[in-house]
Amino acid sequence: MRPPLPPFTAESAAQKARLAEDAWNSRDPARVSLAYTPDSRWRNRAEFIHGRDEIVLFLTRKWQRELDYRLVKEVWAWQGDRIAVRFAYEWHDADGQWYRSYGNENWAFDENGLMRERIASINDLKIAPEERKFHWPLGTRPSDSPSLTELGL
Repeated sequence: MRPPLPPFTAESAAQKARLAEDAWNSRDPARVSLAYTPDSRWRNRAEFIHGRDEIVLFLTRKWQRELDYRLVKEVWAWQGDRIAVRFAYEWHDADGQWYRSYGNENWAFDENGLMRERIASINDLKIAPEERKFHWPLGTRPSDSPSLTELGL
């Protein structure tokens, strides 16, 4: 079991999104993979990923390239066993170029609260270091930091 469980309410959808955000901000592929069904199916940009083993490999590659990664998620909509979120994350490459990546995800969960499907559409924007919005220490975003809406993102 991975509470909160569907069917989702506004409160439980927000809680689920924050738990996902916290896990991804850990940048621990094995930890993140445990929130997904063993046969979870993803589309991330143009890449198709199937199952936890591929999730771990994908996230390992991702965080080797996307350095100092910091993510914020915000619920867009929810119904039954589905949640849609919008997100933004900031990172830099090995050359020191900063990016803000924006996107939307559609999630579907099983009855145990594990994500069985994740569809992500993402765009990257080069930013200057002084344009960064996410400055907390690496790891979990502080609870008093602004939301995407509050940041105007």
